[in-house]
Amino acid sequence: MYYSLKSVSLLSVLDKSEVIMIQNERASRHEHVLNVARQMMTAARTAPKGKGIDIIEVALVTGEDLKRLSEKMVSMVSEHGMKFFLRDAENILQAECVVIIGTREKAQGLNCGYCGFPTCVDRPFGVPCALNTVDVGIAIGSACATAADFRVDTRVMFSAGLAAQQMEWLKDCKTVFAIPVSASSKNPFFDRRPKEKKEEVS
Repeated sequence: MYYSLKSVSLLSVLDKSEVIMIQNERASRHEHVLNVARQMMTAARTAPKGKGIDIIEVALVTGEDLKRLSEKMVSMVSEHGMKFFLRDAENILQAECVVIIGTREKAQGLNCGYCGFPTCVDRPFGVPCALNTVDVGIAIGSACATAADFRVDTRVMFSAGLAAQQMEWLKDCKTVFAIPVSASSKNPFFDRRPKEKKEEVS
């Protein structure tokens, strides 16, 4: 039977498309979770804002930076004494990645009094604008809702967020929270036991 060169090329493509590839979920899990985390970042970006002004910053922490974040959380315990940082520091190492969400500080000029002061001018330096903080909360909720849509596990962490803020991973952001992301048979971020720092025996 006679085939033209174009026909042969087309048949070759069709033959390749019929090849069945087996992909084990365990092998593709990490990349899938990263893709979901990127969609979480988009959800945080597009989340509603209190006054429509976008000063939210979002980033994805992966690989060796997860270990750096964990080590920073451990080192902070000697400064403030909050022992749950030790538990959380170990916990985030079970995550495939961590999404961090924060906001830069900017008064909205509404004189709403939500921050506890009657006008924006009366608000002392260092006291965050309440709408900025609300915007972070809305962004976190939107990101976590997206994670739930894809059935991956998350938990909002103040501890990891504060560590990321002190490491200046979100430039100029004063209010930062972290969301570790995982996909396993059980959510590793709940039903956790407190972690105590072991004292060295001299």
